[in-house]
Amino acid sequence: MLYEINEKIIRLEREGRKIIKFNLGDPDLPTPMKIIEAAFEAMKRGKTKYASAAGEAKLRKALAEIHGVDADNIVITPGSKWAVFAVMYLLLEKGDNVIIPSPHWTAYELTTKSLGADAKLIKTRLESNWEVNVEDLETLIDNKTKLLILNNPNNPTSKVMNEKVVEKIVDVANEKGVRILSDEVYADLSFVKTKSLLEYEGEHIIVNSFSKTFTMSGWRIGYVIADKALTDQIIKLNQITFTNVPVFIQETALKALELRDQIIKTMRENYRKRAELACKILSDTKLKFTKPEAPFYVFPKFDGLNSEVFALNLLDKGVAVVPGTSFGDYPEHFRISLTAPEDEVKLGLKIIAEAFK
Repeated sequence: MLYEINEKIIRLEREGRKIIKFNLGDPDLPTPMKIIEAAFEAMKRGKTKYASAAGEAKLRKALAEIHGVDADNIVITPGSKWAVFAVMYLLLEKGDNVIIPSPHWTAYELTTKSLGADAKLIKTRLESNWEVNVEDLETLIDNKTKLLILNNPNNPTSKVMNEKVVEKIVDVANEKGVRILSDEVYADLSFVKTKSLLEYEGEHIIVNSFSKTFTMSGWRIGYVIADKALTDQIIKLNQITFTNVPVFIQETALKALELRDQIIKTMRENYRKRAELACKILSDTKLKFTKPEAPFYVFPKFDGLNSEVFALNLLDKGVAVVPGTSFGDYPEHFRISLTAPEDEVKLGLKIIAEAFK
C-alpha cells in the first residue's frame, strides 16, 4: 500500500497537483549548514578513500562517551536500517522467531521473513495506551525465540514505553535468554524522558541514527552498540559488503555531535509545536488518538474506517497519509507524519479534520 500511495503521488505531481506529504518520516528541515560545510572541508582534505569497516576511531570514541560504553562496542553503519539488518542477519537462522510489539515499522517483520525466520507480533492498542502486555510476551517466547525488537519511542504511535513495563520486559528476556534489539532513533528528540535500554541490566543491542536528530536522512549514517563479539561480526559483514561509510560523511557526523545540544533543542521544540498543533486541530473531530510523546507521528483511529480507501481518497484532496495496515493489523488507523513546512502542516491537518467532523 505504501508503494501504491507513492506511485499515485508521483502521478498527481506530474499532473501539476500540489501534495502535502504526511506519508514520510523524513525531516523537512534542512541539514544545518555547518554540517554541510564539514562535508566540503573533509572532501577537500582528501577524506574520500577506503577506511575502517568499523568506522572512524574518533567518531566511535565520541559516541562511546555519549552512551557510556567502550568504543569497541560501537560500529558505524550506513543508516540504522543496515544496523538492524546486520544484527538480524548475524543472529537469526532459518526457523528461528522474532517477537515484535505492534504497530511496528514493517522493516523489522520483512527482514525477519526474508531471513527465513518467523515474526511473532504482540498487538498493542490505543485503548490501553499502547502498552505491551508482558504476560502475552512471555507466552510467545519459546526455544526458537532469538530476538525481541523494541522501538522506543515508537513509529507510528510516537509513544514512549513505560519504564516499569520495559523493566519487566527486560527481566523476562534475561530470564529466557532472549536478546533485545532496541531501535532508539527518535529518543533524542523525545518530548518526555526516554531511558535507553543501555540503562537496564543485560547485554542489549542498540541501534541509532543521525537521520532524525540531525535531519541527515539522505546522508545514510547510523550505528549499532553491542557486545564486542557481535560488533566484531558486524565489522566483518561490513568488510564484505559496503566496506565503510564514506569518511567525509563520518566527519559530518562528528560536527553534528559537536552541535548536538543546540540542534536537539531546536528540533525538539519545532516538532513539539507541530504535535501541539495537531492535537488542537484533531481534538475537534471524532478521531481517537494519543498525544505524541516524540516526533514525528500521530496515529489516529476512527471506528469502522477503511484506512486504505481513506488514504487513497485523501490523496485526491491533496494530502498523503499512510494507512494503519502498513504497520500491522490496524485498518481503522492511519499515520500522519508532521514532516512538512508549518503552513502545510496546518492546512493538511484541517483537510483531514474536515473528514471526521
